Amino acid sequence: MTPAVSDPHASATPDETLALGPLLYAYGYDAARERHALSVLLAVPEGASAPHLEAEGTGIDATEVDRIQGLTFLRYDFELPRAGGRYSVDGCTRRIALGGPEDDLRVAYVSCNGKEEGDFDRPPAERDAMWARLHADHKAAPFSLLIMGGDQIYADAALSAHPDVARWNETAPKRMPALPASAEAEEAVTAVFLDRWSRSVRSAPVAALQAEVPAIAMWDDHDIFDGYGSHPAEVQDSPIGQMMYRVARRIFRLFQAGGRDPAHAGTLTRALAQPGFHVLAPDLRSERRPDRVMGEAGWQATEAAFAALPARERVFLVSTVPALGPRLSLVEAVHRLIPGAQRYEDDLRDQWQSRAHRAEWRRFLQLAADHADGCGPVTFLSGEIHLAGRGEMRTPAGTLLHQLTASGVSHPPPPALFARALGALGALGEAPLQGYPISLYPLPGGRRRYVAERNVLLLERQNGVWRAAWDLEVSGRTDWLLLSGSDRDTDSGSGAGDARRRPDRIASPQDTPHAAERTAAP
Repeated sequence: MTPAVSDPHASATPDETLALGPLLYAYGYDAARERHALSVLLAVPEGASAPHLEAEGTGIDATEVDRIQGLTFLRYDFELPRAGGRYSVDGCTRRIALGGPEDDLRVAYVSCNGKEEGDFDRPPAERDAMWARLHADHKAAPFSLLIMGGDQIYADAALSAHPDVARWNETAPKRMPALPASAEAEEAVTAVFLDRWSRSVRSAPVAALQAEVPAIAMWDDHDIFDGYGSHPAEVQDSPIGQMMYRVARRIFRLFQAGGRDPAHAGTLTRALAQPGFHVLAPDLRSERRPDRVMGEAGWQATEAAFAALPARERVFLVSTVPALGPRLSLVEAVHRLIPGAQRYEDDLRDQWQSRAHRAEWRRFLQLAADHADGCGPVTFLSGEIHLAGRGEMRTPAGTLLHQLTASGVSHPPPPALFARALGALGALGEAPLQGYPISLYPLPGGRRRYVAERNVLLLERQNGVWRAAWDLEVSGRTDWLLLSGSDRDTDSGSGAGDARRRPDRIASPQDTPHAAERTAAP
């Protein structure tokens, strides 16, 4: 375990020889050999010796994966047995709790770790309050996987990193002539990206979790710049626009992929085998344009990943923007008539529900629904909207696909009125696939469809059964929601998801460490 520090919110690294890390990443479970593949990423000052890393007493060689602004990034690849084990960096030992297909285990999901302006001007104890709670939860009952679903940093500050970039940012929306991307500008942008990530992973609760819980991550627009993919082509394909993407992708490879190169050319789509379940994270940003979400590379990688999945194992499908949501196309249709609403055009175009993406949305939902009907349960995990919420899509065969939205872990929530307006829109229902109705429900034990509080999502498998709960910053932990596979297994549709009236509600003092804080959802 990480040695205790006096201030649980102070910036710290466990070893003074390390500039950053260790950061732990999951890279698959081999069921035949009952072994977990893991990677650790470290950064040391350029010229410093590589730290000594051991896994279960065996020394692991370091692979240099990049050098950025005086830092050398090193990756260590190793395996641990089914139940987990220990690794140490220069004598500092950490225990990793993993598991096999029949074992009980816990997974955490987070998104939106930052905010657009003044992110690190906030007191660390306030900014990282939900991270600290998540770490306390981990110490009480360890997580075996951390899923990070987009906007792990807010890189918008890079748009003012250099005078040329700032000028481009001011003129690009007006479609002015392209400005060049100098090496000096790229260096300045890189410095901002590295600074954002460094500050985040040096926060004590974040550092402790990422050193002890293997992670899988996918990016969203703020990991590049706000609205990336939904801007006009002359903005995004300009020299500075492409330079911003190039820097962001380089940083993604380090901090979100653990220093490994993507498995598929042209897309960062990831598929991760875990004991008895899989995580599939399509890349919804690399190929995005105003008229598409994924290009051919992304679709081929996503469809191939589905085709390779074993039968009867649950799939957690990370859709960084919600796959099941309200009829935002109605808002998109009238927003140009509302004074001042045009500035939200990129945000609306970012959504699956945009009129421009309707055909792709159907394709995505049909792919997930066909797998759920024929192979095994599918659960969407999403972030992006800075609210907590959930929904369901029912297939004609009676299969339920759950949507669990948790956003954001450190981004401030929007006004409660926004959550209520979105919930009212959700009452209209939606069915982009004929015969596959989408319904949005309150969180377990709550009353409203969306909750405007910072939050994280907790997933547990007990005796082979999966369940989910949200830890809300003010209201505390919700009741548990059983992740059923069909409408014969649950009454969540007819009962509007109110776990207080359901026989599958599960609550205990151990389950609800923040129960004393809990109030009714707004």
